[in-house]
Amino acid sequence: MAEILFVNACVREEQSRTLKLARHFLARYGELHPEDVITERNLMRDRLQPLYRENLEEEEALLAAGRLDQPMFATARQFAGADKVVIAAPFWELSFPAILKIYLERISVVGVVFRYNEHGAPVGLGRAKKLLLITTRGGDFSLPETQWMEMGARQLEALCALYGIPQFQCLCAQGMDDVRNDPAQLLEQAMGRAEELVKDF
Repeated sequence: MAEILFVNACVREEQSRTLKLARHFLARYGELHPEDVITERNLMRDRLQPLYRENLEEEEALLAAGRLDQPMFATARQFAGADKVVIAAPFWELSFPAILKIYLERISVVGVVFRYNEHGAPVGLGRAKKLLLITTRGGDFSLPETQWMEMGARQLEALCALYGIPQFQCLCAQGMDDVRNDPAQLLEQAMGRAEELVKDF
């Protein structure tokens, strides 16, 4: 049995095209792996607090005291305990919604999700071997002239290296807001790619 953590950062919730794609992927995953447990973190409902000075100082004091069992680190402990992670987040302002950035701040805890070795290199402490980002983009950022503008998937791939997660994948429907395209058809095509991707996830 594997623990699958689904991080839902879809601000429009059930009206979100990204969430529709993610639900399709997870439903198929559940059919293929009925023994696995999928736990959803809905960031719209959780309303995690950013790291303001006060709670940052509290976090640093708890870390210095080795009190990693405190509620402040529950989100990080949950992430570290997952075998696979699926993140659903739409493409906003060349990255992803702020609620996901806050979540990433709250899980990036030294001593829980990763540590630094004697050479200063990060070493992952979590169980996850795979992280999948599911997203939809209004434009097409796969082109040579636009690839450099995409910051969301690139940041998550870099964080996988920090967290010690060896496999990063991205399932994306692009060009959804281009008037020349049929968004329903693009989403259907992405769902077809999800059917293939889920077989090896």
